[in-house]
Amino acid sequence: MLACELDYSLPPELIAQHPLAARDQSRLLVVGEGALSHRSVAEFPELLPEDALLVLNDTRVMKARVFAERASGGRIELLFLNPVPDQPEGTWEALVRSARRVKPEERLHLGEATLALGARTERGTRLVQVSSSVPELLEAHGHVPLPPYVTRPDDAADVQRYQTVFARHWGSAAAPTAGLHLTHPMLERARTRGIEVGFVTLHVGAGTFKPVSTESLDEHPMHSESYRVGPELAASVARAKEHDRPVVAVGTTVVRALESAADVEGGLRVGEHETRLLIQPGYRFRVVDGLLTNFHAPRSTLLALVYALAGADRIRAAYAEAVQQRYRFLSYGDAMWIPPRSN
Repeated sequence: MLACELDYSLPPELIAQHPLAARDQSRLLVVGEGALSHRSVAEFPELLPEDALLVLNDTRVMKARVFAERASGGRIELLFLNPVPDQPEGTWEALVRSARRVKPEERLHLGEATLALGARTERGTRLVQVSSSVPELLEAHGHVPLPPYVTRPDDAADVQRYQTVFARHWGSAAAPTAGLHLTHPMLERARTRGIEVGFVTLHVGAGTFKPVSTESLDEHPMHSESYRVGPELAASVARAKEHDRPVVAVGTTVVRALESAADVEGGLRVGEHETRLLIQPGYRFRVVDGLLTNFHAPRSTLLALVYALAGADRIRAAYAEAVQQRYRFLSYGDAMWIPPRSN
């Protein structure tokens, strides 16, 4: 697929800068096999097939953005991404803003902790050796890592709203944003209709925001993300496939995790894994049948994934309608529902 096929005109004023007052009040564009329809996210539990398996990403967003002090004065911004295996304890990979200004092996200070900057990685990040507990340090001094297209500083409301209500496993540098719309009462309504709810964990990396800069999508250096599939979810997916029940993903992160873990028969490999899976038109889905997702940026791998599931022409028409109807776009924006296809 050519990168230019992922282009569309997104008016800057449609990029949501704040969440709505209530999670479930976002608009919902339904992209079924017939005409497009306009609903509310609050209606989502009633739009699900009654025998569906609904899968959520229960990653928890870190307060991953920090502003460390230089010995010479001034501050340097870092975005903590993930601990680095096979390195001394406390070694993390981080994005360093204005990295050219940072001296090799420079030491920064954050609270009582020292941050020793190490080598650059092949991905353009830096290794950082931290003298104290990183989770405690980020909780005490970190900021909510709002995406780059949210052009305001984070505030107290973001601590709750840039986090799903079912977040459990700490380690994400960005939110699985489709899940931000859901509430506990919505999930309970789904369960009362006989819908099974399962969880996968994929820690979202900053690479999710990286636009496609190559001419062909095949040449795009796809970012790596870690994910975990538990035995409970694997068993739920196996039962759903055995009885021809649809599997519905909440967010592209869930799609990526489930499809990365899939074996040739559509079952899931249990355990912790890394994925660099790039899904684009022509991909054959083994697990996922339906998708709740936000509206994605032009030239993004996330948009390519949605094209692959629902068809490029249908999604282009849906995005044109969303722009015309002034939907709110990207992380704090409105949502799209792609139901499973009829058999």
